[in-house]
Amino acid sequence: MGWADGRLCGFDTETTGADRDTARIVTATLVFVGAGKPTETIDFLIDPGVEIPAEATAIHGITTEQARAGGRKPAEAIREIARRLATAWSDRIPVIGYNVSYDFTVLDRELRRHCGTALTISGPVVDPHVIDRALDHRRGRRTLEETCRHYKVRHGGAHDAAEDALAAARLAWRLARKYPAEVGDADLAKLYRDQIGWSRQWADKLTSYWRSQGQNKPADGSWPLRPAA
Repeated sequence: MGWADGRLCGFDTETTGADRDTARIVTATLVFVGAGKPTETIDFLIDPGVEIPAEATAIHGITTEQARAGGRKPAEAIREIARRLATAWSDRIPVIGYNVSYDFTVLDRELRRHCGTALTISGPVVDPHVIDRALDHRRGRRTLEETCRHYKVRHGGAHDAAEDALAAARLAWRLARKYPAEVGDADLAKLYRDQIGWSRQWADKLTSYWRSQGQNKPADGSWPLRPAA
C-alpha cells in the first residue's frame, strides 16, 4: 500500500479576494478520508472582520451579513485551523490541497495578523495542481473543475470549501494511480521535494515565456508557502 491508500486530509479555503497577503478567510474545510474509515468533515465559517466584496460573494456565496451572523471570530478559528493541520501532520497524514500554496499563504498571513505567529508546515503536503502541471503536458485550463474533468474525478461543486477539499483528495488518489513511479510509490518526503522543484521549473518557464512576449516580470514559483515580505 502506498500513501494514497492511507488516511488523507483534504484542505481548502474560500476568501475575500485573490491577493494572498491581504485576503481574509471566510470558510475553510478539512476533510479526512480513506484508510477504510468514515469520512470526517470539519467546516469553519468565519467573520473575517472586513466587508466581503461582492465579487467574492459571487464566487463562494457567503455575504458579509451571513459571516457576521454565523461566523466565528477570526483569531479563534484561524488558530484552530492551524492546530488541526498540525495534528494531521503529527499523525503522519498528508494534507492535500489544489494550488495549496494560495491557501497556506493566506492562512499564514491570517495567523500573523490575528495571532502574531506564522504557519509551520511540519508534515507531508500533496498538491495535485503542481503534480498535474509537471507530469501532464496537455494544453488548456487547469482549474480544479477542469482537472477533475480531465481525470474523471467527481467534484461536487466549485468554490465550496468542503467540495473542493474532497475533490483535491480524490485527485491526489487518482494521480497516485496514474503516476506510480513519480507519485504513488514515492516516499512523501521525496514527493514534497519534487513538488518544490516542479513548481520552480514551472515558474522559470513561465517567466521565460513572459520575457519573450516583452513582459519583464517574474512568475512566483514558491511552494507550498510564499515567504512573507
